[in-house]
Amino acid sequence: MKNLDDLLSEGVRGRRVLVRADLNVPLDGDKITDDGRVRASLPTVTKLTEAGAQVVLTAHLGRPKGEPDPQFSLAPVARRLGELLGSDVALAGDLVGESAKSTVAGLADGGVALLENVRFDARETSKDDAERESLAADLAALVGDGAAFVSDGFGVVHRKQASVFDVAKKLPAYAGGLVLAEVEVLRTLTGDAKRPYAVVLGGSKVSDKLGVIKALLPKVDKLLIGGGMAYTFLAAQGYGVGSSLLQEDQIDNTKKLLADAADKIVLPVDIVAGDRFAADAEKQTVDADAIPDGWMGLDIGPRSVEQFAEVLRGAGTVFWNGPAGVFEFPAFAEGTRGIAQAIVDSEAFSVVGGGDSAAAVRTLGLPEDGFSHISTGGGASLEYLEGKELPGVQVLEGEA
Repeated sequence: MKNLDDLLSEGVRGRRVLVRADLNVPLDGDKITDDGRVRASLPTVTKLTEAGAQVVLTAHLGRPKGEPDPQFSLAPVARRLGELLGSDVALAGDLVGESAKSTVAGLADGGVALLENVRFDARETSKDDAERESLAADLAALVGDGAAFVSDGFGVVHRKQASVFDVAKKLPAYAGGLVLAEVEVLRTLTGDAKRPYAVVLGGSKVSDKLGVIKALLPKVDKLLIGGGMAYTFLAAQGYGVGSSLLQEDQIDNTKKLLADAADKIVLPVDIVAGDRFAADAEKQTVDADAIPDGWMGLDIGPRSVEQFAEVLRGAGTVFWNGPAGVFEFPAFAEGTRGIAQAIVDSEAFSVVGGGDSAAAVRTLGLPEDGFSHISTGGGASLEYLEGKELPGVQVLEGEA
């Protein structure tokens, strides 16, 4: 696929470049609580501005219902991006309307504009091809003749959406540095990965990870299970799990996985349980088969951390997606911290699979450079590892 360097070699001074970025950051009111995705977008934006391009960014935030909603405005993102770039980022008041047109028209060479939330337009996520193509045509018209499109939002390339997929058919399209790096990393994980190859999966639901578990089990040496999904596996072994998160409809699936891959799957041997789901819950550490009635598992225990860490320290490749517990509560963060630290301490090629895992790295103060790669797209990473096609990548490769 053509990439950003190809575009730069063609020359971009005075040209408008539409960049689909992933700026979907968590907010507390109008305050960004984790700016990792904004910072991840900087290299591509900076390369373009330094080369004299007029950069027009499009992105989404949250899940608005196809119409403007102030709580999902990209205004906080524009402010933060401007701070990181050291120059103002003009925020259009709409997506392809009069404000967007005047904002884009006013761009100087090396300037940056951010269009308002692309999901304020229902055409962005429409299942109707013609509706999506209509929005893509409006975006292409906004940047005008001679423009180019750079896809740099890896967190959305698994979505067949107007600003990701359809616009790549309307303008000369290139993979941004972030998308290119993510795809190369994932190809390493699905190709000839250095062994032993260990995968750590956490998060809340087995059903969300079932596909990737089935896809990865034949390829990995060890699969370590933590987080809320662990309790369905423990229940499949006949253990009582108190009031822990449990997907009863997945017990048969987990029983089969355990039967087929008992030598690969590693489950927690002890649990930090709380009497309720709260930061100040009373807690106790118990064996994995001894969670009291009415209590819920909220983290893996210290023996489990050491068991997992022993595997991770000796690994050649590690993929980690999903926290081991409710890391947002300090009392239940040590399992996640222990896993992350073990990965940092290892010599493995290590990939953090985006989402909550990436947030945990930053929240818990772990060194980001202690990992080989921190993905910006948890869902996209998992779908790729599951063997699914990513429409936003296919279109860049000319296969869509």
